[in-house]
Amino acid sequence: MEASATPASDAPITFYRLQACPYCERVARLLNEYDLEYRSRFVEPMHSRRDVVKRVAGVRTVPVVVDENTGVTMAESANIVDYLESTYGDGADAAATGGDD
Repeated sequence: MEASATPASDAPITFYRLQACPYCERVARLLNEYDLEYRSRFVEPMHSRRDVVKRVAGVRTVPVVVDENTGVTMAESANIVDYLESTYGDGADAAATGGDD
């Protein structure tokens, strides 16, 4: 199965993002690189109207990722990238094998 943003409501990861946001695109590239199935939710451009993100993550900034696989909800692109790398990327492989590549 090819990783992509999916309209299916059963995708384990929900990705809250904004059109043309470079921080959001950084997270999207990594989700695709790791072949993770996710659902994109585009938020209101006006910061004060991002109530759905505020309810989910306690902030109105994007990107935000909600990972039902692990129960993690996270904001801030640098934190999300670190999380994805350690959970699904090379960091996860090293942890699984016990190696310090």
